[in-house]
Amino acid sequence: MKRFFVLCVLCFCCCECFAASVLVKYIVDGDTFVGDVLLNDGTSVNSVSVRLRNVDTPEIHGQCDSEIKHAKYAKQRLSELIPVGSKVEIKNIKNDKYAGRIDANVLDLHGRDVGLILVKEKVGRAYSGGKRKSWCDTDK
Repeated sequence: MKRFFVLCVLCFCCCECFAASVLVKYIVDGDTFVGDVLLNDGTSVNSVSVRLRNVDTPEIHGQCDSEIKHAKYAKQRLSELIPVGSKVEIKNIKNDKYAGRIDANVLDLHGRDVGLILVKEKVGRAYSGGKRKSWCDTDK
């Protein structure tokens, strides 16, 4: 119940000025991780799934060998940018289309937007919602 309440507060009360710290627990794929959201009162909401906003990376269970290969690299790269056990900041938090997951801009230990780094390095591509382009029709 507490987790549901906190997710509701994060998603309904969030604006650009709101940010939260998250302790990274594990990396799901190139654009999603799970972490514990650290609240101002010292408590935490455990195992919140966070999807990076504005970036799309290939899927681990992709449609072709090339997509799967690139997905594994994207997951590895995300784990380098936000290692398990590190603390990151999330902001611009919104509900995701999947229940129990949130979308947010994720800032690494140096304050850099992780999604923008992935796009700049061509590990992922810019994404603003809607139908995703196939990763099998192109090299990246």
